[in-house]
Amino acid sequence: MGSLDLPYASSFKGGNETFLQNVFESILKTYLRKNPMAKTIWELVKSVDNEKISYDHFFFRTFKVDGYGIDSLASFFMDYGYKVGGRLDFPKKKVQVLWLSPPDVHFPDNGYGIGNGPLPRLVIAELLVEELSPESQEIIRKYLKPEGGKQAVLSSTLGSLIWEKPTSTDFNQLAKESEFAAWTLVYGYTMNHLAFAVHRLKHSFSDIKCVKEYFEEKGFELNKDGGVLKVSQDGLLLQVSAMSEKLVVEFADGVTQIVPASYIEFVERLVLPQFKDMPCDEIKEFHRREGLEQASAYHIMESTRFTA
Repeated sequence: MGSLDLPYASSFKGGNETFLQNVFESILKTYLRKNPMAKTIWELVKSVDNEKISYDHFFFRTFKVDGYGIDSLASFFMDYGYKVGGRLDFPKKKVQVLWLSPPDVHFPDNGYGIGNGPLPRLVIAELLVEELSPESQEIIRKYLKPEGGKQAVLSSTLGSLIWEKPTSTDFNQLAKESEFAAWTLVYGYTMNHLAFAVHRLKHSFSDIKCVKEYFEEKGFELNKDGGVLKVSQDGLLLQVSAMSEKLVVEFADGVTQIVPASYIEFVERLVLPQFKDMPCDEIKEFHRREGLEQASAYHIMESTRFTA
């Protein structure tokens, strides 16, 4: 089965809803533990909004080779009712992306968090390894062992690499051709970023322009690629992301190096034109703009850029 030839899941075949929520909580805790700056932003959002936060999506990076690609994560979540929402292709980056919509689970209209609010969309990107140079392919394949992709979800919850820690030589050689590849070789299935659902936040953070101004005033570096505020062509999808924190990584050969880690994004989905006259208290998630935007997604991926 190809990475994008995934069947639709119609029910929770894998277990109960609580188990799925616990998996997400573990992924989130690992992400926050490994990324101090992201945790700081996360805590600021909680403090401003009385701890009532909601997530738009969780994003992961993978290698499309030997069972390590999109399927390695998507198949688990589709057993819990996630469905294919759409796909995007980025030929220049040799990357393709699949996004999954969450299952229909009941939650209060003012519900928040993973346990009491809407589950996040999932966005999974895979690097088309076979389109890289033979040298880069050799480096990647050297680390990825057969059957290892089956442990993708466990790796994401633990924040532990499935493969051996790379050498600095391999990392830097790979980064010359693909920063996406080098980042993934170092961080594996650890969540690349989370995105807050701004339209579900309260107070001043319910407006993405206020979010942008707040974090600029706090001194956080925001992604300026394509403009700080990224707006879809239809004007209904607004996105802002912070640049990733740079952390010290110790490689297998003992060399230490500064490498961009994960980051945080903010997404505001505006109400679709056909629902613009609905009372605000009747607006649901399906009344809002869905999906991703090609150009914006490309620019957002630059949040882990290695060089200025």
